[in-house]
Amino acid sequence: MARRKKEEMISFKVDGGLSKALQGVPNRSAFIRGAVLAALDNVCPLCQGTGLLSPDQKMHWATFSERHPLQECSDCHAMYLDCNAAK
Repeated sequence: MARRKKEEMISFKVDGGLSKALQGVPNRSAFIRGAVLAALDNVCPLCQGTGLLSPDQKMHWATFSERHPLQECSDCHAMYLDCNAAK
């Protein structure tokens, strides 16, 4: 018989506004689990979601960005890296 994987309980504090907003959500655990998974799926591969680059990462980024400048899409205005290495 296969053993069921044990789930881990993680709790965190929220301010009053977020607590009130979550009161109307029928299954808060599922909602929060989904939100966390979605956020993790969109984490920056360089900073891993911290919003900061280490000095070494910044050095590598400076070299990379010389041939891969940031551009703004004229249609949706999203920022993206333009690969000029082959041009």
